[in-house]
Amino acid sequence: MEIDELHEYCLSKPHVEESFPFGPDALVFKVQGKMFCLMRLEADPISFNLKSDPEVALELRDRYDAVKPGYHMSKKHWNTVELTGELTPDVVAQMVDASYALVVKGLKKSEREAVAAALAALEEE
Repeated sequence: MEIDELHEYCLSKPHVEESFPFGPDALVFKVQGKMFCLMRLEADPISFNLKSDPEVALELRDRYDAVKPGYHMSKKHWNTVELTGELTPDVVAQMVDASYALVVKGLKKSEREAVAAALAALEEE
Protein backbone atom coordinates (compact mmCIF):
# COMPACT_ATOMS: atom_id res chain seq x y z
CA MET A 1 0.00 0.00 0.00
CA GLU A 2 1.28 3.45 -0.91
CA ILE A 3 0.82 6.55 1.21
CA ASP A 4 -1.91 7.99 -1.04
CA GLU A 5 -3.85 4.72 -0.83
CA LEU A 6 -3.51 4.71 2.95
CA HIS A 7 -4.68 8.32 3.06
CA GLU A 8 -7.78 7.54 0.99
CA TYR A 9 -8.50 4.37 2.97
CA CYS A 10 -8.47 6.25 6.28
CA LEU A 11 -10.72 8.99 4.89
CA SER A 12 -13.17 6.42 3.51
CA LYS A 13 -14.23 5.47 7.03
CA PRO A 14 -17.35 7.13 8.46
CA HIS A 15 -17.00 10.25 10.61
CA VAL A 16 -13.27 10.61 9.92
CA GLU A 17 -11.54 13.94 9.72
CA GLU A 18 -7.91 14.78 9.08
CA SER A 19 -5.78 17.54 10.57
CA PHE A 20 -2.21 18.61 11.33
CA PRO A 21 -2.31 19.35 15.09
CA PHE A 22 1.38 18.48 15.59
CA GLY A 23 2.78 20.41 12.62
CA PRO A 24 2.98 19.99 8.85
CA ASP A 25 4.75 16.62 8.93
CA ALA A 26 2.27 14.73 11.12
CA LEU A 27 -1.12 14.01 9.54
CA VAL A 28 -3.71 12.85 12.08
CA PHE A 29 -6.89 10.93 11.32
CA LYS A 30 -9.64 11.09 13.93
CA VAL A 31 -13.04 9.47 14.28
CA GLN A 32 -15.46 11.63 16.28
CA GLY A 33 -12.47 13.69 17.46
CA LYS A 34 -10.40 10.71 18.69
CA MET A 35 -7.14 9.78 16.95
CA PHE A 36 -6.79 6.36 15.32
CA CYS A 37 -3.91 7.03 12.91
CA LEU A 38 -0.96 9.43 12.93
CA MET A 39 1.04 9.50 9.71
CA ARG A 40 4.61 10.81 9.68
CA LEU A 41 4.91 12.31 6.21
CA GLU A 42 8.63 13.11 6.24
CA ALA A 43 9.81 9.73 7.57
CA ASP A 44 11.83 7.44 5.34
CA PRO A 45 10.30 4.97 4.94
CA ILE A 46 6.86 6.48 5.39
CA SER A 47 5.45 5.38 8.72
CA PHE A 48 2.27 5.75 10.71
CA ASN A 49 1.04 4.95 14.19
CA LEU A 50 -2.05 2.83 14.80
CA LYS A 51 -3.85 1.97 18.00
CA SER A 52 -3.78 -1.74 18.82
CA ASP A 53 -4.97 -4.18 21.43
CA PRO A 54 -1.87 -4.76 23.62
CA GLU A 55 -1.67 -8.50 22.93
CA VAL A 56 -2.21 -8.04 19.21
CA ALA A 57 0.40 -5.26 19.18
CA LEU A 58 3.02 -7.68 20.49
CA GLU A 59 2.01 -10.38 18.01
CA LEU A 60 2.29 -7.97 15.08
CA ARG A 61 5.74 -6.82 16.24
CA ASP A 62 6.89 -10.43 16.48
CA ARG A 63 5.50 -11.32 13.05
CA TYR A 64 6.62 -8.28 11.01
CA ASP A 65 9.87 -6.30 10.98
CA ALA A 66 7.89 -3.31 9.66
CA VAL A 67 5.83 -3.12 12.89
CA LYS A 68 7.51 -1.54 15.90
CA PRO A 69 6.45 -0.08 19.26
CA GLY A 70 4.62 3.22 18.79
CA TYR A 71 7.01 6.10 18.10
CA HIS A 72 6.31 8.90 20.63
CA MET A 73 3.20 7.01 21.78
CA SER A 74 2.22 4.51 24.45
CA LYS A 75 4.25 1.44 23.50
CA LYS A 76 1.55 -0.78 24.99
CA HIS A 77 -1.37 0.54 22.92
CA TRP A 78 0.23 1.87 19.73
CA ASN A 79 2.35 0.42 16.93
CA THR A 80 4.40 2.23 14.34
CA VAL A 81 4.02 0.64 10.93
CA GLU A 82 6.56 1.31 8.19
CA LEU A 83 5.66 1.13 4.50
CA THR A 84 8.69 -0.93 3.47
CA GLY A 85 6.85 -3.31 1.14
CA GLU A 86 6.84 -6.14 3.68
CA LEU A 87 3.14 -5.76 4.50
CA THR A 88 0.46 -6.48 1.92
CA PRO A 89 -2.25 -3.88 1.39
CA ASP A 90 -4.73 -6.28 3.00
CA VAL A 91 -2.64 -6.54 6.18
CA VAL A 92 -2.27 -2.77 6.39
CA ALA A 93 -6.02 -2.33 5.86
CA GLN A 94 -6.76 -4.86 8.62
CA MET A 95 -4.52 -2.96 11.03
CA VAL A 96 -6.20 0.35 10.13
CA ASP A 97 -9.62 -1.28 10.57
CA ALA A 98 -8.63 -2.63 14.00
CA SER A 99 -7.33 0.78 15.12
CA TYR A 100 -10.51 2.50 13.93
CA ALA A 101 -12.69 -0.13 15.66
CA LEU A 102 -10.80 0.22 18.96
CA VAL A 103 -11.29 3.97 18.96
CA VAL A 104 -14.97 3.67 18.01
CA LYS A 105 -15.43 1.16 20.85
CA GLY A 106 -14.25 3.81 23.31
CA LEU A 107 -16.63 6.52 22.08
CA LYS A 108 -19.80 7.62 23.84
CA LYS A 109 -22.83 5.48 23.06
CA SER A 110 -24.45 8.12 20.84
CA GLU A 111 -21.22 8.55 18.86
CA ARG A 112 -20.81 4.76 18.47
CA GLU A 113 -24.38 4.51 17.23
CA ALA A 114 -23.81 7.27 14.66
CA VAL A 115 -20.70 5.49 13.36
CA ALA A 116 -22.52 2.14 13.29
CA ALA A 117 -25.39 3.66 11.30
CA ALA A 118 -22.95 5.18 8.79
CA LEU A 119 -21.11 1.84 8.45
CA ALA A 120 -24.41 0.03 7.86
CA ALA A 121 -25.36 2.55 5.18
CA LEU A 122 -22.01 2.00 3.44
CA GLU A 123 -22.52 -1.77 3.47
CA GLU A 124 -25.94 -1.37 1.85
CA GLU A 125 -24.47 0.55 -1.11
